[in-house]
Amino acid sequence: MTEQPEQAVEPTQTYEQAREELADVVRRLESGGLTLEESLALWERGEQLAELCQHWLDRARERLAAAAPPAQDPGA
Repeated sequence: MTEQPEQAVEPTQTYEQAREELADVVRRLESGGLTLEESLALWERGEQLAELCQHWLDRARERLAAAAPPAQDPGA
């Protein structure tokens, strides 16, 4: 089995929507009673959602860094 090349994340949900769905996926996995196939599908969806959340957080961090004033040299 070969690994798929990493694809760019296309944000189709807001951060809040993705986080809420991810929390629901975790709750469903933790509750048990799922078939192996259902568990695997939920796990895969959770991975996608975690990647999407990370995408949103990375973009927010970039925006904050761009908006922050440049750091001043304390020795100057």
